[in-house]
Amino acid sequence: MIRAGAFVLIVGAMLLARWYGGELAAPGSSAALALGFALIAAYLQGGVAERLRLPRISGYLVFGVLCGPYLLNLITSTMARELRVVDELALTLIAVIAGLEMNIVHLRRQARSVLAIGGLTMIGTVIVIMATLLIAWPWLPLPGLTGATRVAAALVIAALVTSFSPTVSIAVVAESRARGPMTELVMASVILADLLLIVVFALGLQLVRWAGGTEGGDVGVVVALAWEMAGSVAFGAAVGSVFALYLRYVRRELTLALLTVCAVLAVASARWHFELILSALAAGLVVENVAPPEGDDLKRAIERSGLPLIVIFFAAAGASLQLDALAALGWTAVALASIRLGCIRGFAEVGVRWLGLGASPARMAWMGLVSQAGVTLGLATIVATEFPDWGPTIRVLVVALTALHVLVGPILLKAALQRAGEVAA
Repeated sequence: MIRAGAFVLIVGAMLLARWYGGELAAPGSSAALALGFALIAAYLQGGVAERLRLPRISGYLVFGVLCGPYLLNLITSTMARELRVVDELALTLIAVIAGLEMNIVHLRRQARSVLAIGGLTMIGTVIVIMATLLIAWPWLPLPGLTGATRVAAALVIAALVTSFSPTVSIAVVAESRARGPMTELVMASVILADLLLIVVFALGLQLVRWAGGTEGGDVGVVVALAWEMAGSVAFGAAVGSVFALYLRYVRRELTLALLTVCAVLAVASARWHFELILSALAAGLVVENVAPPEGDDLKRAIERSGLPLIVIFFAAAGASLQLDALAALGWTAVALASIRLGCIRGFAEVGVRWLGLGASPARMAWMGLVSQAGVTLGLATIVATEFPDWGPTIRVLVVALTALHVLVGPILLKAALQRAGEVAA
């Protein structure tokens, strides 16, 4: 109750600042205003969500939606863009946390489960959504493509609709301090499925080019994809090895050292076209498996120092959700989201039963595969840029789907972790 009252007071102060303090909302100071407001108010909202037994990041997201440009407009579109300056650093930190939670010994025992649940769910969902799109194409707000081009475009759209969000799942696990077999299964499954979907998307994009006659037998996309995947893992492992040595022999100023590692990973990934999340995952995994005791110290340092970045990241994500896109393609988005949810639950259940795990917490693993986030929007932007005739419509559809899934997914995952008894007290 106290936090809810404090949140109302902060919002009221922001309203007064916007209405009567015109100089505070000037371009030169809007970033500072948005940063301070989001950091305090979103944190309070996260506390309210926790009291309701919801993930704190759901509170941050809801805060962003309520105070964003489409509702109260306390955080304008310009402010929302300025807040996203922390995106890469926050993404890196979240992915490093994921790597620190992945012990190779434990993962080896769950390898078969990860392949069965994550792989089967991804492949089955893509096939069902692709078939649905092809059957319903004439009645959907999609371009009138024909023949092989329609089939290839349906594959690309199915990959986008199916795609998962390791970022959101990892953030829920981190803020819940969840540990256990199901937590490891969910994280490994969502990461595997998302990597496979990136491959499917790249191949589908190449098929669209071939079918549309815009590109010949160029294998540049495949080569670039191989470089991103292999190069990202190798670079992240190298950075993680150096960091593990630092943790083993120096062990000072862990927070500063961690932020330096995150900055190196973010800058190098942008410069050399590595997959940022994959590099950071590899770095965290090396630290966890090379220097386990120091890795535990690092996890405690992250819990203390990483909160501001995570708060701003998800508050900005909520403020950036394009609710007008959800309104424009609402029924189509809801229908596809329902099919996607049914497929994820159904195929994950098939995998669980195939493995004989029907009586274990693994039956709830599907609840960690619902969220979607930034990577999906980035891929949709590629489609919109490369195919101006029909790509922008697909991007609007993906934005609407993401708005639905990013709000529902964290709640489902937190509920699954609580039922499995893996959430820290």
